[in-house]
Amino acid sequence: MDHLERCALLFRGTLVRVTVRRYLPWALVTFMLTGSLLKEFSPLPESYLSNKRNVLNVYFVKMAWAWTFCLLLPFIALTNYHLTGKPGLVLRRLSTLLVGTAIWYVCTAIFSNVEHYTGSCYHSPSLNVRKEYQSKHECHVEGGFWHGFDISGHSFLLTFCALMIVEEMAVLHEVKTDRSHCLHTAITTLVVALGFLTFVWVWMFLCTAIYFHNLSQKAFGTLFGLLGWYGTYGFWYLKSFSPGLPPQSCSLNLKQDGYKK
Repeated sequence: MDHLERCALLFRGTLVRVTVRRYLPWALVTFMLTGSLLKEFSPLPESYLSNKRNVLNVYFVKMAWAWTFCLLLPFIALTNYHLTGKPGLVLRRLSTLLVGTAIWYVCTAIFSNVEHYTGSCYHSPSLNVRKEYQSKHECHVEGGFWHGFDISGHSFLLTFCALMIVEEMAVLHEVKTDRSHCLHTAITTLVVALGFLTFVWVWMFLCTAIYFHNLSQKAFGTLFGLLGWYGTYGFWYLKSFSPGLPPQSCSLNLKQDGYKK
């Protein structure tokens, strides 16, 4: 338990800071540009992380939204109920996960359609002989290679998930629990899990920038992630007709006046 507490304190001392929420978007953009330029002008040698079958990619990144959803669900429920004691407000805040799911679904559908309408099927990755197939699925079934504008879904999803986790963890500024209470153990465990997940997302975002896609594909993917984050936490969630932001001290002192209507 002591090791868990120390890990939780480490994540509280880093990810919960206002400066992290303020500068993480800029850091991700910097990672994307730096990694992309490195890939174009001074590529790094092939490594385990450049293999799409690496463990982090297969078991974490490809299921990034599922991991984020499953850990944020109990975290938001426990912390918001602990602070407000109002099930209605907790359900309202949990709807941020439905909004996030909608953003994930719509954006990935857009990426798929863009790749479909801008792509063609080829006999080989060298793109020297074109084959006439109408869809990516048909092309792959016949052993071909579909080449279109493939917006980086990894860049989008890892950006969006990392920023969403950091925004939701801001509630820890207000959460105070008794160490002997089971709620303390549950929240501490979730803080460690979410902190670990955030560092995995940022690390794999950097690996994507260094090893995969081209600059424009990663730039569009990152832009969609930033728009999804800012459009919700930076704009819509500030409105009264929204899921709202994580409870802050001013709203708690007013009995969540900003939410009750």
